[in-house]
Formats: sequence, structure tokens, C-alpha cells
Amino acid sequence: MSSTKMDVFSTRELPLLIESFVSQLKRGQLVGSKTVAMNTANLLREIVSRSPWEDIPSLTTLLKAVGKRLLRAQPRELIIFNVVCRVLHIVNEDYSSVEVVNEEGPMSKKKGSASGASSASKGSETPAMGLGQPGTGQPRNLGEQVSQSMDRATLNAFHLKSLLIQEIMDYILELEKTEVEIADNAREHIHSNEIILTCGRSLTVEKFLKNAASKVKIHVIVAECAPTYDGHEQAQALASANIDVVVIPDAAVFAIMSRVNKVILGAHAVLANGGLVAASGSHTIAAAARHHSTQVVVCAGLYKYSPMFPFDDDRFNTLVSPDAVLPYGDGELIDTVDVSNPRYDYVPPELVDILVDHTGGHLPSYLYRLLQENYAQAKDLAWNIQDE
Repeated sequence: MSSTKMDVFSTRELPLLIESFVSQLKRGQLVGSKTVAMNTANLLREIVSRSPWEDIPSLTTLLKAVGKRLLRAQPRELIIFNVVCRVLHIVNEDYSSVEVVNEEGPMSKKKGSASGASSASKGSETPAMGLGQPGTGQPRNLGEQVSQSMDRATLNAFHLKSLLIQEIMDYILELEKTEVEIADNAREHIHSNEIILTCGRSLTVEKFLKNAASKVKIHVIVAECAPTYDGHEQAQALASANIDVVVIPDAAVFAIMSRVNKVILGAHAVLANGGLVAASGSHTIAAAARHHSTQVVVCAGLYKYSPMFPFDDDRFNTLVSPDAVLPYGDGELIDTVDVSNPRYDYVPPELVDILVDHTGGHLPSYLYRLLQENYAQAKDLAWNIQDE
């Protein structure tokens, strides 16, 4: 099969890949922030690799269109927005770097050696410079000049596509290693014989605590996080690493907080003001910790940092079935009350002391700098990605 037929076949596959991913989002088949981030990044990599884009404006338009399509399928999933913005940032950064190389290329050759510089300066003084005469290195006619420009543009486009694919692959590798690299910072934040309080089920927090427990002895208290009771799964995972674990009901958090040395929480997303979208019950724990002056440490990957602001606390929340709170079997009672079962809590930034990602610990007030480094170049393209 020729390369042209392969390209056409790959291009026809893209709508099927996008629709398959959209269907998974609508059905809720992608569970967990990292799963959503990995699948989104892989889809965008396929789009960059297979789509027949010719320049950066057409590529960014395509990525924005796909991002809007994904967000319409799951408008409350901030991770999709974060990954699309990050890929747009990568596209603009690589395009700028290629432009800089192209502009500085001739200058670097002139600075390469003294003899080269002298010969270049001598050449610039001759009247034959730029007139297409032999020995000047310039094309002899307009046709050769146009052909040379077209070859250079084709080469730059090919080089840019390969560079973008490699950068996105590096980003996917960064996503894969996020939990491990965050866990490497555990020893800086957890000390011997500390009593740690956490809640819910978080793979990042689990590896963070296991890494600390491999070096020092700690005691962990896990709030059960009703009505999902994910805390029981978290406690079981920590107990398998020979960590002393106690499971408590959510109502006992305030009573036990006076004995806790540190609170460690996971997060579904970290908003631009430093606030958290975290498991339901996290706000109660963070408020109790602030009352007792207990430090609150949040473990979150860089891909969870979002440039979105919480103008409405419920905008990024999700309501799940209330049957776990009030069973449908209680027919007489359920007809007289309205029951809400939110999946997440919004934790304001003033209740968070430190954010830990793979680069280390940061104050919530420093988040603007991290967002600028990861989204600044794409903000003009990304701020309104959810609006159409």
C-alpha cells in the first residue's frame, strides 16, 4: 500500500477515534482523572500525527474544534480542558522555537568561525552580492528561488510535525510517571511518628503515604467518605503496605483532628485561584484542620492544574444518584424531600497550605506562575475553548 493511501486511511480513521472517545465520555466509561488525561492526550497526538494540517493556524483550529467536541460531551470534566490547553501550549512553543531557529540559522553560520565571518563580510562588500552571479551562493533565477523556498517550507512543516509528536509523547510520559514523582517528595513533608488524616480513594495519596512509610513509621487515619465508602478501599491498600491504619466515620473528623499532625488530600482538579475540586467530605476535613491549625497538604499532578476560575462553586460539580443517601425503597419519605448527592466538594484556597506536584511543594498563591508556564502561550486560543 502506498504512503498516500495510508495517509488517506489514517485520516478517515480520525472521526471514528473521536466519536469513540466521545461515546466513552458520555457513558461514563472513563473513570479517574489520570485515565481521562491519558486518553485525551493520546487522542490529540493521533490528530497531530494523522490529520493533513499544513500550518499552525489550521492545526490550532482543528485542536480547538476537537476540544469543544469533547467538552460538549462532558462539560464538567476539567481535565479535558487542561490537556487541550497544554497541547495548544506545546504547539505554540514548538512553532516559536522553529521560527527562532530559522531566523538565527544564517547568523549562527556567520558566527561559526573567523574565516567564515571574514569571507561573509568580504562577500557583502562586493557588488555581485545577491545578483545571482556565480560564486555568491544565490539562486541564478526566480524559479530556483521559488523552488528553494517551497523545499524549505516543506522541510520545516515535516520537522515541526515530528517535533510536536515527540513533545506530546514526552507529555504522555510525564502523565504516566506523575504519581511516582510526587511520591518521591513524601519524605520532605512527612516525618517520623506523625499521625496523618486522609479521606476517600486516591492513588496519588496512596503512593505518597507508602513512600513515606518505607522510610519512617507513620499512623494513618482514613475517613470513610460516605456514601461511596471509598475510604475503606484506601485503608485496605495502605494496610497491605504494613501501615497502621484506622478507619473513622466522617462525623468523627472534628473530634479526632486535635490528635492529627497533618492532613493529606487528593484532588480531582486544582482551580486557578488555588481552590480544589476534591472528593465529597474534603471541605469538612479542611475546615476542621484550619480550626485546629493543622497543615493541609494536597497531592495533585500538574495536569490537574486548571486555568479556570470558580465563579460558581457548583459549576464543576457532579450530582450522582441519591439512592446511596436515601434509598428509593423509602417511598413515602423520598416523595417529600429533595436529596442531593454531590460527587465533589469545593475547597477554597485559604484552607489549603501547600500543593505538592512532581516538581515539589508550592503555596496556592504560587499557582499563577505554574499556570503561566504551562498555558500562557495558548491562553488566547484556549480561554474560550468552552464557548462556541
